[in-house]
Amino acid sequence: MKGSAMRDLIESALKGLNADYVEIRIEERESTNIAFRGRELDEIGHSTGKGGNVRACVKGGWGFASFNSLDDLRAKAVQAVEQARMVGNEKTGLADAPPVVAIVPPHVVHDPAQVSLADKHRILEEYLDLLWGGPEIQTSSLRYADGHRTMYYGNTQGTYTEQARIDVNFWASAVARAGGEVQQASISMGSLGDFGLVHRMHETVAELPQKAVDFLKAPQVKGGEYTVILDPILAGVFVHEAFGHLSEADHVYENPKLREVMVLGRRFGGDHLNIVDGAKIPALRGSFQYDEEGVESNRTDLIREGVLVGRLHSRETAARMGETPSGNARAIGHQFPPIVRMTNTIIEPGEATLEDLLQGVKEGVYCSNWYGGMTSMEQFTFSAGESYMIRDGRIEEAVRPVMLSGNVFSTLENLDGVANDLEMNEGGGCGKGGQSPLPVSNGSPHIRLRNCLVGGR
Repeated sequence: MKGSAMRDLIESALKGLNADYVEIRIEERESTNIAFRGRELDEIGHSTGKGGNVRACVKGGWGFASFNSLDDLRAKAVQAVEQARMVGNEKTGLADAPPVVAIVPPHVVHDPAQVSLADKHRILEEYLDLLWGGPEIQTSSLRYADGHRTMYYGNTQGTYTEQARIDVNFWASAVARAGGEVQQASISMGSLGDFGLVHRMHETVAELPQKAVDFLKAPQVKGGEYTVILDPILAGVFVHEAFGHLSEADHVYENPKLREVMVLGRRFGGDHLNIVDGAKIPALRGSFQYDEEGVESNRTDLIREGVLVGRLHSRETAARMGETPSGNARAIGHQFPPIVRMTNTIIEPGEATLEDLLQGVKEGVYCSNWYGGMTSMEQFTFSAGESYMIRDGRIEEAVRPVMLSGNVFSTLENLDGVANDLEMNEGGGCGKGGQSPLPVSNGSPHIRLRNCLVGGR
């Protein structure tokens, strides 16, 4: 269905509904997935699909209906309104968002749709051979995914948008074993509309088997508090997981304890600490023009010169907290209503160099890349992908990848150095409320943390 016909379909279904607010979102998807488990091909396929949803609000109550057929769209809208009417018992609160009409083409550098499934499979087989680069390699994991998503959106306040985006994701891991010891090395990459990254991974993937073997031979660090320097990739994951989720206003609004902590104007770090989130930052996996409520994307200051100055909002959370929508209402697909999510979350660069951060560190730990982690409110635990000792201001011998844990607020207070070498991490994806993996990015320069708890022997 062409865009003009889709607009007519949506706007016709929205007319005359007896509700405070109704929106319709229809999506067309095309995706490719290829996965190897060990040397075996575990999944390969190309699929297309179409679906949509109606979300309605009556007296503060929400109704939601999703569907895979566009037949009788008006009846689905009426169904969502009836659902909302059954639960609504207060005044509807939605922060103002000016109506817009816009068509946004995808950001394309190298369209994966121009590469055949057979060629994608062949390229991944090249990487599979690289992952099995020695007798100590016991298994491997290799995954590739791309997706083209076109979203048609309209609401009863006059907004109509069409947006398309292309997402590319790549993951490779080699696992080495010696006796009862097992170690792995991995890489996760992604892009907005650029299949070219898949052609650029050979050197990085070829290093993984040797890194996994080296980790087997590396000593384990003695557990305790150290001065820790995070590389831009791990620091980006830290700011997303440990701080970014606490900035999502639905978390803040629904949790009384968090509301007491995340008070605008409160100091969390030194003047050198600046954190932002924004889909308006171009050409990254979390970039877009309008969110799933038709609100224009933004660049939101979260921490400015060490002070909490903002948070991420949908129209509903912005109204409830008396603040401004930030364009952060997102949904992973038409089966889900939008919730408050991050986009591109960044610690802004400072003026120091990595050498400046290393200077004066008698014994510390340098951590790079990431493997995994988890957060619970202000507590966090992360596993570094690689770790090295810092001795007398220099990065020295490799140690087993360490686990870092702590309280995010005390850790931000102990963040005493920010370098000038910003890099972005576009691998993986974000999970929240059963919606995963949502394309996001995060980034940072090197940062230095004093008194960081490092797990070890």
